[in-house]
Amino acid sequence: MSGVYDAVIIGGGHNGLVCAFYLARAGYKVRILERRAIIGGTAATEEFHPGFRNSVASYTVSLLQPKVISDMKLADHGYRVIERPIANFLPQPDGGYLKVGGGLERTQAAFAKFNRRDAAALPAYIDMLDGAADVLRALALKAPPNAGGGLSMVMAAIDQGRQIARLPVERQRDILGLFTKSARELLDGWFESEAVKAPFGFDAVVGNYASPDAPGSAYVLLHHVFGQVNGRKGVWGHCVGGMGAITQIMARIVTGMGVEISLESPVSSVLTDDGRAVGVRLEGGGEVMGRSIIANVGPKLLYERMIDPGDLPPDFRKRIAAFKTASGTFRMNVALSAPPSFACLPGMGEHLQSGIIIAPTLDYMDRAFTDARREGWSRAPIVEMLVPSTVDDSLAPPGLHVASLFCQQFAPVLPPGPDGRPRSWDDEREAAADHVIATVDTHAPGFARSVIARQILSPVDLERIFGLVGGDIMHGQMTLDQLWAARPVLGHGAYRGPMEGLYMCGAGTHPGGGVTGAPGHNAARAVLADHAGLGRWLRSRYR
Repeated sequence: MSGVYDAVIIGGGHNGLVCAFYLARAGYKVRILERRAIIGGTAATEEFHPGFRNSVASYTVSLLQPKVISDMKLADHGYRVIERPIANFLPQPDGGYLKVGGGLERTQAAFAKFNRRDAAALPAYIDMLDGAADVLRALALKAPPNAGGGLSMVMAAIDQGRQIARLPVERQRDILGLFTKSARELLDGWFESEAVKAPFGFDAVVGNYASPDAPGSAYVLLHHVFGQVNGRKGVWGHCVGGMGAITQIMARIVTGMGVEISLESPVSSVLTDDGRAVGVRLEGGGEVMGRSIIANVGPKLLYERMIDPGDLPPDFRKRIAAFKTASGTFRMNVALSAPPSFACLPGMGEHLQSGIIIAPTLDYMDRAFTDARREGWSRAPIVEMLVPSTVDDSLAPPGLHVASLFCQQFAPVLPPGPDGRPRSWDDEREAAADHVIATVDTHAPGFARSVIARQILSPVDLERIFGLVGGDIMHGQMTLDQLWAARPVLGHGAYRGPMEGLYMCGAGTHPGGGVTGAPGHNAARAVLADHAGLGRWLRSRYR
C-alpha cells in the first residue's frame, strides 16, 4: 500500500501497538515504523544464546491496563500471566531472609520476625497505598488538563480534580505526601525495621536514578504498585513466553485489522510543511506521509534528534533540553546450568519464582546511588533477579534456566577515572557485569560458576538498541516536575506536540513508564478527538 496514511506511528513498542489498535478500530489506515528487526520495543522476547530466550529488557507484568487487555481481547489470543506466589525475597546481611507477599497474614508473620509493631502497622499502610493507587488507576486512562488549552483544559481539570476532592481529607494528605516526600520519609513514618522498609523502598529506586532520600521518590514507589494481574491489585507476574508474547499478540491483532508494520525501518526525521507534521523520512532515504504523526519514542529522541530545531518554539526547545533522562539501569540476561541456590534458603522453592532483591536496607540503596555518582556504579549494587524458567519451561532447554538481572544506580555517563581520563561503558561493560555476578554469588554461592552465557545492556546499550536516551527505561525521570500535565512539558501534556499533526504516545507522556498501554490508549483518543471536528473547533475557539 502507498499514499498518505491516516496515522504513521514511529516505534513498534507496546504503546505504539495499542495506539494503532484503537485507531484501526476507528477505521484509520495506520502504519507502524519500527527500527529493529523485531516488533515490541523493550517488550520483546529474544534468543540471547542458543536455546535460551528471555524478556530482553522489560521483564515482568503488572501495569498493563485491564481495559487494554479487554479491548484487544489479548487473552483470546494466548495472553496468560502466572502470578508470583510471593512478591519478593530479600536475603539479609545476618544470613536470614525476608519474604513479602502471599497474602497479608503471611507478610505480617514475616514482618513480625523483625518487628511486631511493623507487622501491626502493615494493614493500614497497605490501605493507604492502595487508596492512593486507586487515584492513579482512575487517572491513568485520562488525558491530563493541558495548560493553555482553554475550555477543554478547564473541563479536564474539573473532572480529574473531582477524583481527589471527593476523597476524605486524610486520603488527600496521603496523596500529597506520596507526591512530595522521599521514600525514606514516607517509610520512616510507618515502620521501624530497616529490613521491613527495604522491599517498599526498592520500588522507589526502580528506574529512578536517585537515592531513596530524594524528595518525590515516594511517588515512584506508588507508581510501581498501581497495577494488577488477573484482577488482583498490586500483584506482579510472568507472561508465558516472556514480554515479547504480549507484543507479538498485539502485532497479530493489529495486522489482522489492516495495520501495516514495517520492521528495520528507522526514522531519521519528521517532515513538516508550514508548521505542520506531514510525514517522516527513513534513514534509508524513503519517506512515509501521514495526516497524523505519532511518536512512540522518548521526548528527548523526538525533539532533539528527529525534528529541525527551527520547527520548534524557542521556549519549548529550552524545556526539552532541560527534560531529565536517567534511570540508572544496567540490565543482564544470563543462561544458567542450574538455578541459583541461596545460602540463607538453599534449593528450589517459591522464593525463586518471586522478585529476588539484593538491597537489604534504605542505606544500602542510598550508598549505591552515591557510589554511582562518584564512581559510575556501586561497590554493593542493587540487583533484582527473576528466574522465569522456573515457571515457564519454554525459555530454556530441559534442566537449564535463564535469569533476568535488573540492576539499579549505574551512571548513564561514567565519571572520569582516577587519572582524569574519560571512561566509557564500551570499555567497562564487562567489568560491571562481573561485579554484578559476583554480588549475586556472595548470596547464592556457585551462581558465577553456573553462568553459561550472558547478555549485557549498559545504559549506553539501552540507548543504542532501543533508543532510550540516557538509558532511561521511563523515557524521562518520574519527578514531580515531569509528571501528569507536565509530562513532558507543561502545555503539551495531553499527547499533542507543539505543531499540528504531531502526537506522542510513549512513556514520556502521562502516566509514565512501565508496560501500561495507557499512553497509547490516550494518544489514540486525542487523535480521534482532533479529527472528529468538534474537538478541533473547541480548541481553536476557546484557546
